[in-house]
Amino acid sequence: MSEPFEPKIVAFVCTYCTYAGADLAGTSRLKYAPNIRIVRLPCTGRISPMFILKALQKGADGVLVSGCHPGDCHFTHGNFHARRRWTVFRALLSFTGIPVERIKFSWISAAEGAKFAEFVNTLTEEIRSLGPFEQYKELINETEAPASH
Repeated sequence: MSEPFEPKIVAFVCTYCTYAGADLAGTSRLKYAPNIRIVRLPCTGRISPMFILKALQKGADGVLVSGCHPGDCHFTHGNFHARRRWTVFRALLSFTGIPVERIKFSWISAAEGAKFAEFVNTLTEEIRSLGPFEQYKELINETEAPASH
């Protein structure tokens, strides 16, 4: 029998809020799924949509983008820039055929360790139910196929 599918989830998080919330979850010894790999960035406003696409290309089954609550950004408006970028990026995902359900956007503050743990557990279950993400790999393989002469 094969082992059950365990998703790989990449999380692009804000240093000041969500990363600190993840740290609080750890120091509070809250249990959450080990499927998440955190990439800490100064602000969600600096997260390029290319980071998300690259994570999927490199084998992620799901992606989380999370930062400070609106109005609480340490860089004043970074999370508002991220929210606008996410709105446009969703349309691009729909156009390319990448399921929007595989990418989640959330606001988690430094004081919300329990929320972080709960969110990661819920996200892991959602991605697990979707199964492995092979679509992007197939698309990349098609575009990288050698040209016939």
